[in-house]
Amino acid sequence: MSTINDDPTSPTRSFERSNALQSRLHELVPGGAHTYARGADQYPEFMAPVLTGGSGCTVWDADGNSYVEYGMGLRSVTLGHGYRPVVDAVCATIANGTNFSRPTELEVLAAEDFLQLVPGADMVKFAKNGSDATTAAVKLARAATGREKIAICDQPFFSVDDWFIGTTEMAGGIPGETTSRTVTFRYNDLESLAAVLSSDDVACVVMEAATATAEPAPGFLQGVRNLCDRHGTLLVFDEMITGYRWSAGGAQTVYGVQPDLSSWGKAMGNGFPISALAGKRRYLELGGLRTDEDRVFLLSTTHGPETGALAAFRAVVRAYAEEDPIGRMEATGRLLADGVNAVSADLNLLEYVHVVGRPSCQVFITKDTSKRPSQPFRTLFLQEMLRNGVLGQSFVNSAAHTVTDVEKTIDAVRASLQVYGRAIESGSVDGFLRGRPVAPALRRHAAPRRL
Repeated sequence: MSTINDDPTSPTRSFERSNALQSRLHELVPGGAHTYARGADQYPEFMAPVLTGGSGCTVWDADGNSYVEYGMGLRSVTLGHGYRPVVDAVCATIANGTNFSRPTELEVLAAEDFLQLVPGADMVKFAKNGSDATTAAVKLARAATGREKIAICDQPFFSVDDWFIGTTEMAGGIPGETTSRTVTFRYNDLESLAAVLSSDDVACVVMEAATATAEPAPGFLQGVRNLCDRHGTLLVFDEMITGYRWSAGGAQTVYGVQPDLSSWGKAMGNGFPISALAGKRRYLELGGLRTDEDRVFLLSTTHGPETGALAAFRAVVRAYAEEDPIGRMEATGRLLADGVNAVSADLNLLEYVHVVGRPSCQVFITKDTSKRPSQPFRTLFLQEMLRNGVLGQSFVNSAAHTVTDVEKTIDAVRASLQVYGRAIESGSVDGFLRGRPVAPALRRHAAPRRL
């Protein structure tokens, strides 16, 4: 049994057990993790903690080290790890069974809860992961319009399915004819979207209304809505990240633009596996029993309506109604950004390291001596932050992050930037970074990285 090491500056901070477990994972699991973004190649070499648990925003690894965590389960945890009302609701519910051969009353209650939060949606169908929900929206759009092309915004990620992954560097195994049916337009650029839609052969536009680093320009989203209406194209909002971080009703309620369909997940269950497809009745009924049209095989999953995740979702809804988790995330997020940027400015590094984004969904920018985004310098920053007790590929926070946690993080940033600054002065990370740099998760070749 490991001894807990709560002192982030302790010279005894070790990754020995984590490294052994990671090595074993590579023997058992392709890539050494079940999610590419969680892979060891996304962290400094031999400093990828394998976790054993967490509470609030603190996590522990197999070597007994503790960290203030950011990213929070790939943005899926907004209330904190082990948030008691959610855990209690799940435990009480699953004691009476988790999966049945007919719908449960809980499915009615959860659907009602969801639709009360999303006024632009008439119906909802629950599933287990975001890719399934977003792909179901694409299928509905194709069926409703009789068209095959999909227009996606130049944003990071929409689905593991062929229509999207075929456009990335990891397109192996995907037929070219599938990829050819997906076209791209630029965010905050209505002219690029108008050009894509001009042929009137696009079934739907798939996009995030906003991202951590990009807010919609005035009139942009309404312009997208208008273009879709003009060309008979359905508008699909991906609310995986914006839902429950921008608002419990998603970005569509913040910006006042209603899509035809929307896909949800991540923070819906505070880490429990649940996603949703929501939208207008006339489209969702194509996958139902009240239609005279040819039916669409929409979402039909064994575990989509299991009771544990639905109970977690309802507890999340209660928390958002009774508390102010988004307000807390935004308050500590602003405090963190101001503090980190002040430290960076004080060390004359603001042009190299700074925090950007919505306060509830922030990222850090790391640049090299030429002031260009740099993977080696990003890895150096991650390395030093780990040494100083902070784990995270971003500064995406949760309502569990306190002022004290933020202060600890700012202290860790100051210590880390001391090393970063010396690397900038020397012209490279050589002599400061131990091991290979991190690499993009979606890349064509898995170069040898001694993993």
